[in-house]
Amino acid sequence: MENRTQAELSYSQAVSRLEEILERIEKGEADIDELSSLVEEAAGLVSLCKKKLTQAEMQVKRITERLEREEDEGPQEGAPTEGGASTESGDEKVPF
Repeated sequence: MENRTQAELSYSQAVSRLEEILERIEKGEADIDELSSLVEEAAGLVSLCKKKLTQAEMQVKRITERLEREEDEGPQEGAPTEGGASTESGDEKVPF
């Protein structure tokens, strides 16, 4: 691995490193002394990927819930409507 800790890796970088490790093991390029450290590194990378996926899922859920609430609430008082007119003055402008 590079001079980065696993926590600093992006999801894509972690998956790429996992693929490298798997390829080395499958091709028999890792000797028995190196095998345990590669398996340990891979386990850490799998945990990191799971954590990042869970965080992304939670973030998407929060955003989706917020958008659903905003949709249910409708336009706020004084907020521009789809046509760009404000509802604050009470005399809504026709967009054409």
